[in-house]
Formats: sequence, C-alpha cells, structure tokens
Amino acid sequence: MTDTQTVLVTGASGFIAKHCVKKLLDEGLNVRASLRSPGRADEVRAAVDPDGKAGERLVFVTLDLDSDEGWDAAMKGCTYVQHVASPFPPAEPDHEDELIIPAREGALRALRAAAKAGVKRVVLTSSVASIAYGRTQKQEKAEKSRVFSEADWSDVNGPIGAYAKSKTLAERAAWDFMKTSEAGQMELSVINPGAVLGPLLDKSFSTSGQVISRLIDGKVPACPRLNWSMIDVRDVADAHYEAMIRPKAAGKRFILVSENAWMLDVSRILAKAGYKAPKIGLPDFALRIMARFDKTLRMTVSSLGKQTLMDNTALREILGITPRTVKEMSLSMAKTMIEFDAI
Repeated sequence: MTDTQTVLVTGASGFIAKHCVKKLLDEGLNVRASLRSPGRADEVRAAVDPDGKAGERLVFVTLDLDSDEGWDAAMKGCTYVQHVASPFPPAEPDHEDELIIPAREGALRALRAAAKAGVKRVVLTSSVASIAYGRTQKQEKAEKSRVFSEADWSDVNGPIGAYAKSKTLAERAAWDFMKTSEAGQMELSVINPGAVLGPLLDKSFSTSGQVISRLIDGKVPACPRLNWSMIDVRDVADAHYEAMIRPKAAGKRFILVSENAWMLDVSRILAKAGYKAPKIGLPDFALRIMARFDKTLRMTVSSLGKQTLMDNTALREILGITPRTVKEMSLSMAKTMIEFDAI
C-alpha cells in the first residue's frame, strides 16, 4: 500500500470509527472521515490525531445515512471504504424502523456510491447481533453448547430486538447487493464484533462501554447474570484494516470476539485493580424489578443467564489477529474513562 491511497470512514465520531481512523493514519494512509454534524470535526481530529501529525492526510466530509447528498463526492478517488456508521441506541426505540431504515438504507447508499466510484473494497461494520439472535427459548435450551460461526445468521422472524434486527437486515441487504451487476468488480468484507471495550480516545465510548462505566461509578451494588463475547476496540480497528487489504478476506464475514465473560468476572477484575466495583452477583428478580424503571436495563432482561459462544478462528487465521484479553480491554477502558472524566 502507498500513502497516496485514500480511505473513506463513515460515522467517524463513533467509538469504533475513531480507532479505525487512527489506525489508518498510523499506517500512513489518507483518510476522508464522514460526519453527520460537520461541527464535530475539531473534536474528532483532536481525538485521532492529538499531535497534529496527519495534517492534510485527514479531511472531513458531511454525510447522512438518510440522505443521498454528498455520497458520490465523498467516494471520489477512494481506494477503500470502511462503512462504520450505523445507529446503536442505549435503549429500545419506540419503533424498530427508527434503526432498521437508516442501517439498511445507509449501507446500500454506501455500497452504491462506492461501486459507482470504482472503490476496490468496502469493509462493512456489522455485529454478532446478526449471527446468533432471534432464537426461541426452546432453541436456546436445545443449543446450549452450540458455538456460532460466520455461517450462522440471526432469525429476524424470531424473538429479536430492534438493534439486532437492524444489523441483520442491513448486512443481508449488503450481501444481496454484491450479487447484482451494479456492484461490478467491487469486493466486500464484513466485520461482526461482540461487545466492544478498550481504551477511549476522548470522552465518548460505545454503548457496550456502559458495562464498565456502571461498574466503576460506584452506583452498582451487585452484578446481574449477564454474559458477553467481548473484543478490544483496537483489535476491531486492526480487523477493519486487515479485512481491507488482505486478498483472502474478500467476500467473507469475520466474528470479532476474544473471551466470553460474565459481568461479575469483569467486575472482579476491576475491583482487584482498585476500582469500587461490586464483587457479588445480583439475583435475576432484582434486575427485572429495576428494569421497569430503566430503559437500558430493560434491554438486558431477556439475556439473563444466557451464554452465547462464538468461533473466532477466522479472526486469528485469515486476519492474523490474536485478540487482547478481557482483563486488558476492561482495565484500559476504565483507566481512560477516569483520565477523560467520562463517567
């Protein structure tokens, strides 16, 4: 790769996207970073290039997932695109279409414009939410020890939340687009991260990061029986980069998970490091009561006691990434939350 190549990164103000931009700049590439609100450009530049070394290699454009305006111009001259932008709310929306429409139509806008501009490859940020969700309780009990792979898809007709449904439909639409003549010779790779933790670059962090902020702010007395497959945001950025440049990554999905951990495991890691995190578990009935008054907690009730196992072989063998541990991602996130006064 040469420093003359330009990569468009959409949704550049997001937690993952900022790390993607930083990774690309560190690799010597030109980055065209899209924002819905152009007034955030200085904020993002300060986060991804605090020393000001990137200079003209980092420029900003204004794009909206719900509008065609600006997409053709933004893609012009780009060799690659990392389409990271997608809505991820802290609570269930009033209607699922609030997430589904911008996620699906935004992905298609990006792909159409990229194909038209002659982009070599698009890396789409999806989620494990498009892989292992929508199963009934009967299915979950029967498949308790099942390990999910990139061959699996969430069932949008099953019991599935709006976010998982939006990610599944958006990714399905992207793969369907790639089968059309409009896609031409363009390639697609898809990144499917689990819960994303890891260091902050400024005060903003992922919705998944609320796990860490709630554990260290001293307001959580005990940990509910919640379990996640987790990944460090630095590994996510590295995966976007490797999926972009490696020939064998074309046409593939990549599950991005490191270890599977319970909330109590994470909390004890933090407590051992000196944070005022709880060391005991919270009974299921207590969370259900609390969820009546907290929309964020309401999203977690259906996940109580459930453990979903994921296969990260493709991450390791095709992208060549050995993911960081839950301990490293949790402590680095907690440390930077304190440093940036983010809680």
